Amino acid sequence: MRNAFWLRWPEATGAQGFVLYLQMPLSRNRPDQDDSQIMNLSDTPAPEGVQLPAVSVIVPCRNEYSTITACLTSILQQEPPPGGFEVIIADGASNDGTRELVARLAACQSRLRVIDNPSQIVSAGLNAGIRVARGQIIIRMDAHTRYAPDYLCQCVGVLKTSTADNVGGPWIAKGEGYWGRAIAAAFQSPFAVGGARGHDPDYEGLVDTVYLGCWRRDVFDRIGFFDEELVRNQDDEFNLRLIRAGGKVWQSPKIQSWYAPRNSLKTLWRQYLQYGYWKVRVMKKHRLPASWRHVVPACFVSCVFLLTVLSLWSSAAASVLLGLMISYCVCVVLASVATASSRGWELLPILPAVFACFHWSYAYGFLYGIWDFVLVGRKPSMSKTALTRDPS
Repeated sequence: MRNAFWLRWPEATGAQGFVLYLQMPLSRNRPDQDDSQIMNLSDTPAPEGVQLPAVSVIVPCRNEYSTITACLTSILQQEPPPGGFEVIIADGASNDGTRELVARLAACQSRLRVIDNPSQIVSAGLNAGIRVARGQIIIRMDAHTRYAPDYLCQCVGVLKTSTADNVGGPWIAKGEGYWGRAIAAAFQSPFAVGGARGHDPDYEGLVDTVYLGCWRRDVFDRIGFFDEELVRNQDDEFNLRLIRAGGKVWQSPKIQSWYAPRNSLKTLWRQYLQYGYWKVRVMKKHRLPASWRHVVPACFVSCVFLLTVLSLWSSAAASVLLGLMISYCVCVVLASVATASSRGWELLPILPAVFACFHWSYAYGFLYGIWDFVLVGRKPSMSKTALTRDPS
């Protein structure tokens, strides 16, 4: 059975919108999620005299049946920040039972409520949640992430002490299975992510973007909401806009969480292809990259392609191409050895393929984005907007 969903594009883009069809058959043998842990949690009322929660947690999701129970258990068991908190699930028309599961959980937890996200993309879900949030502090959380018990309290504390406009913790990956562990290991390597400080678990200070985020509500009154044209990179674009408006983005290792990365090269390729693709749209909007590391993979792949073509007629180009590829392979091997030495030598055989997947998928997506957004001016295809995780 086909399931249609509508992506709404802002009128300013001149696009009329389009319908995508995903073949997502529901498994008849899907096991029921054990929601007894949430059902047995005490429904903590607001402190006496407090009418509204101080913090609103927003979780955009779509088709997260296998992970949403563990995610909400982790959130609802949080040490409550002063003034308490609410949890808003922005469901993107899930068709795998997620919506029904969350509604059942919300029936026994007054802190939890569900809202609709008909656009079905993260940026629209975040905006819908912000608009109905009752707290003066907004914290984004993700269905594929596990959180330290004091995550909310640390977010609130760092927001108050850092004088920053957006705070968050390092983006730390914790994978499952052989490929998942290798992808998580490479994810923390500067070689895979261009030295982005957001992947450094020990770094504290100013950054150009931060994982998830925690803001005072008035930030959105000052600079606007998330850009609903962006299927990916909406957080990068928002933080770029915030910094250019004079704001600060701060990372603190006190704010701890563990992200579940993709667990295969196929899904990692799809994910980073979309990251590269939508990064072009952000750069076109602001006419400058947030960091020059965003353009390095595409420049490298472009050089490889150009030298490959020229080498058909020029031996000098062939020599340069050979030297370039040898240098790249040496860097891949050295990064793989360094990563395996700290994350497990059993990962070494596949780490080179993982590093290459990070680089080449991002570069391919970036170049494809230049073609679509800059040269041709056409709407994204289904592969550039579809979910990149395999249905669980």
